[in-house]
Amino acid sequence: MIVARSVRELPERERTVAIGSFDGVHRGHAAVLESARSVGGTTTVVTFWPHPRLVLGNRVELLSTLERRLELLEEAGADEVLVVTFTAEVAAATPEDFAEAVLRRIGATTVVVGEDFRFGRAAAGDAVLLEQLGFDVRLVPLIEGVSSTRIRTLLREGDVVAAAALLGRPAEIEGTVVLGDQRGGTLGFPTANLAIAADVLVPAYGIYAGAARGHRAAISIGVNPHYGGDERRIEPHLLDFDGDLYGERLVVELWRRLRDERAFASEEELVAQIAGDVEATRAAERPA
Repeated sequence: MIVARSVRELPERERTVAIGSFDGVHRGHAAVLESARSVGGTTTVVTFWPHPRLVLGNRVELLSTLERRLELLEEAGADEVLVVTFTAEVAAATPEDFAEAVLRRIGATTVVVGEDFRFGRAAAGDAVLLEQLGFDVRLVPLIEGVSSTRIRTLLREGDVVAAAALLGRPAEIEGTVVLGDQRGGTLGFPTANLAIAADVLVPAYGIYAGAARGHRAAISIGVNPHYGGDERRIEPHLLDFDGDLYGERLVVELWRRLRDERAFASEEELVAQIAGDVEATRAAERPA
C-alpha cells in the first residue's frame, strides 16, 4: 500500500476516494472501503492526522495510532492512503477549497463517504455539496449502533467483547515495550511493560485475556494495587513466550475481561490468582 503525506506525492489520475477519519477502522469504516473497492480501479483513502477534534480543541481518546490505522486500512483493501496533516488552516478552509486542493488535485472522480460525513469550515460540506462540485458520490448508510464514540464507551467500561462486535475484530492496545518494575519475573510470570501514546484510549482497569505476537496473553491494566502502586501500567504476560521484547512495538488484542484488579492478603495468594488468570486465558475464545 502506498502512503502519501502530500497531494504532490500522488500522480494525478482518476481515483475512487474514500474519505474520513477512520479512527479504529471499525465495521462502518470497512463498509465504506468495501463500497469504494466495488467501483474498481485504484482505491484511495484520504484520512486526517492529528484527529480533527484534537486540532479544534476538543479531547478525544483515539482507538488506534496512525501507524495501526494505516495497517488496518491496508488489511481492509486500500491501495493508497493520503494522510492530510490537519491544521488550523485546513480546518478553516471552505469545503469547496478543500475539495479542489485535495480531491480534485489527486484526480478523484468517485467519492465514497458515510452518510454522516461532514467536512470543511464549520462542517459545512457534505455529500450533496460534493455532488454539486461534480463528483460521483457514493453514500454508505451507517450501520446501526456502530460508531467510534460507542466503541470508546464500551472500552471505558471494559466490555471488550461488545466492542469487538462493532470493530469486526478484537479491541487492541498498542505500545512500545519499556523497562518496568520487573516484578512479574520474580513471581514466575514475566510481563512486558507498555508505554502508549498519550491520546490513545486505555480500557477500564482490570485483568484481561488476549493475545500478542501469536501468543495468548494475560494482560493487567491498572496500578498494581497489591503493591500500593499509583502509576498506570499496561502489562501483558505472553504465555509460552521466551524472548526479549524491550524496545519492540506490541499490538495486544483484548479478548475478554477476566476480573477487577485488587490487592491480596499475601504474595502467595497473588501468585495463585495469576496462575488462575493464565488458565482462564488459555481457555478464552477470540471474539469476532
